Amino acid sequence: MTNKPQLCRLLSQPALPLLSTERDINIGAIFSIHISALLKIFSLREFKFAQTLIFAIEEINNNTQLLPGVSLGYKIYDSCGSIAQAIFSGMALMNGYEETLSDTSCSRPPAVNAIVGESNSSPTIALASVVGPFSLPVISHFATCACLSNRKRFASFFRTIPSDYYQSRALAQLVKHFGWTWVGTVRSRSDYGNNGIAAFEEAAKQVGICIEYSETILRTDPQEQFLKTLEVIKKGTAKVVLAFVALRDFFPLVNVIAQHNITGIQWVGSESWITSRTIAETKEYSFLSGAVGFAIANAKLVGLREFLVNVHPDQEPNNELLKEFWEIAFQCSFRISSNGGCTGSEKLAELQNEYTDVSELRIANKVYTAVYAIAHTLHNILKDFKSSNSSKVERPTPQKYMRDVRFTVKTGEDIFFDASGDPVARYDLVNWQPAGNGGLQFKHVGVYDSSLPSEKHLQVNQENVLWAGNSGQLPVSVCSETCPPGTRKAVQKGRPVCCYDCIACAEGEISNGTDSSDCFPCDLEYWSNESKDRCVLKMVEFLSYTEIMGMVLCIFSFIGVLLTAMVSFLFYLHKETPIVRANNSELSFLLLFSLSLCFLCSLTFIGRPTEWSCMLRHTAFGITFVLCISCVLGKTIVVLMAFRATLPGSNVMKWFGPLQQRLSVVSLTLIQVIICVIWLTISPPFPYMNLSYYREKIILECNLGSALGFWAVLGYTGMLSILCFVLAFLARKLPDNFNEAKFITFSMLIFCAVWLTFIPAYVSSPGKFTVAVEIFAILASSFGLLFCIFAPKCYIILLKPEKNTKKQMMGKS
Repeated sequence: MTNKPQLCRLLSQPALPLLSTERDINIGAIFSIHISALLKIFSLREFKFAQTLIFAIEEINNNTQLLPGVSLGYKIYDSCGSIAQAIFSGMALMNGYEETLSDTSCSRPPAVNAIVGESNSSPTIALASVVGPFSLPVISHFATCACLSNRKRFASFFRTIPSDYYQSRALAQLVKHFGWTWVGTVRSRSDYGNNGIAAFEEAAKQVGICIEYSETILRTDPQEQFLKTLEVIKKGTAKVVLAFVALRDFFPLVNVIAQHNITGIQWVGSESWITSRTIAETKEYSFLSGAVGFAIANAKLVGLREFLVNVHPDQEPNNELLKEFWEIAFQCSFRISSNGGCTGSEKLAELQNEYTDVSELRIANKVYTAVYAIAHTLHNILKDFKSSNSSKVERPTPQKYMRDVRFTVKTGEDIFFDASGDPVARYDLVNWQPAGNGGLQFKHVGVYDSSLPSEKHLQVNQENVLWAGNSGQLPVSVCSETCPPGTRKAVQKGRPVCCYDCIACAEGEISNGTDSSDCFPCDLEYWSNESKDRCVLKMVEFLSYTEIMGMVLCIFSFIGVLLTAMVSFLFYLHKETPIVRANNSELSFLLLFSLSLCFLCSLTFIGRPTEWSCMLRHTAFGITFVLCISCVLGKTIVVLMAFRATLPGSNVMKWFGPLQQRLSVVSLTLIQVIICVIWLTISPPFPYMNLSYYREKIILECNLGSALGFWAVLGYTGMLSILCFVLAFLARKLPDNFNEAKFITFSMLIFCAVWLTFIPAYVSSPGKFTVAVEIFAILASSFGLLFCIFAPKCYIILLKPEKNTKKQMMGKS
């Protein structure tokens, strides 16, 4: 692109095509061969597009299969980068370019059957709006604005390049693929940039990408605007910048960036500039190394280079455009005959510039495809027109036929249009990498194909990508670091959703992935591990034989059994002595037996609760203790009866002899047995996993089944204990050297005190401690009975045998 101080044609003058050849059927075209409407800046790229269109037309004219017997002509206009000039050129292509209109100007057919152009979205929108109502197809090779897919506004618009609707989503998917969730954007202040970024922002929001800033630029902006944009980029924390910018708008920005030596930014580009050789081959723009973006798929057009280098001003001596092109290409002038003048003998084949380079024909191929789309449409029209009665059929319009056209070009690409006039979106993913000459080259590193299943749309060969600063390390661009498993994201107040703090999951909750938005509670039987990233089975708690507390209780239980056995053995050896025979030795041995059972029943409370152990522990406890209390109660009554029997004329002992004592013990115990049977029949205890007391562990315990049954057993035992205590208390001061009632009173006092304190401790103790409290109560009351009742007798038997006589027992000297 080189400046040429020559003014464009004024809009008030007749518009003439810069390149034209009229034949049987003519095609119109509009390119921005000169970029500025005032100062003409010649674009080698746009001139190349125009020559590619002529090449395609000549190729079609030489094809006997396509449009046989019909030759195509062309009229190529220059819009000078102006929307108004593009509209003016479109009107000229419809009506012709006479200075005055006649009566037939509006009734005759258009001067062309279709228009190829424009290269930018905004002029194309204006052009399609003007010619659309006349059903004249406009087919663009480079206008990508998604708004042009609106069939209500642009019914006759088609294009051979994919819509930015697909490119914007492809860019969002690309950014997400590389893990960049915090990006800045720069866009052209035009239809192309505004609509492209709007579609990108919508797609980015859906995949969790946040935009830190969104700057707009236009090539006509003052220097201060570009400096302001540069300052925003410098202050931003995003390491990735998406530039959805038209090529001509991008030049001023990269110039400013180069002047201020800004590096380290990962650039993501739109197809407008991502394959621009003018930028890539400029050494000052080496900071763009590592840039990635989607480009239109490249193609090879056989014979195009030969056609391009054969262009010469001598082909049309009166064509000023060809002379201007020649002067731009060789930096010479036909107005100078001496040094620096153009001779016409210069050879384009020896030049290496944007015009002669055919290694990147991405957009030129879309011009080529557009011409073939028009040709195939015209071919189908003529075919149908000839096969029908032409006198009865209305003149067909290319617009209707172009909707259904489908063909394959010689590059192998299948061409057709969808309901919106768009082709299938296929892109090459290109990466800018250093070239040997100090510039940059385009490296193909992936593809995007919208015709494939959604999970296969984007395919990236990441190993071949070179990142910003020529680094092989993928840059990181996030507002907040990734939250590891075991944490959740908490959005920072007043900031985008990508800016968050990582909060550890609460106890019992987990997150097993990175950047989790929520922590999820574990199931009832599970609990979170220490790192909060996995649910593990909760620890099951019960009083075990293997733990210290269980061992200690077992030892005390066995000690109690051992002591009881020793007392029983001692009593058996001295069974004929007065102290053993006193107060019914049979009840004493039965009491010792029941105490052994009381000590042993505590063992049923230790270990993993099962269905049988749950039923056994409470019933065995209830029955053995009632048996024990019944024996004590019997002994207490015997003491009272014995005192009554010493009174003159008393015959009370015959009513409470040995038989009655046995019956009383059996009957009192039988009542407890009946209560237990009823309890086990109606609602027996059962193993129960208590999940509510502790969140982090399971308490495996015995559910009472029927609380009424449990408290009935306990209440009956308590009632007998209180009765026994009252009777023993009344008999404590009866005259006798060895009054057993006082020891029974003390033992029952201990028994009642233990079980009265047991109730609140039992209710309030958690988990295995509930069982431990119950075992402690059993052992404490059992040891109380054993020591209070039998320790004094053992003391006399072992240490004071002289007191073990009938006289001593009767209190006689």
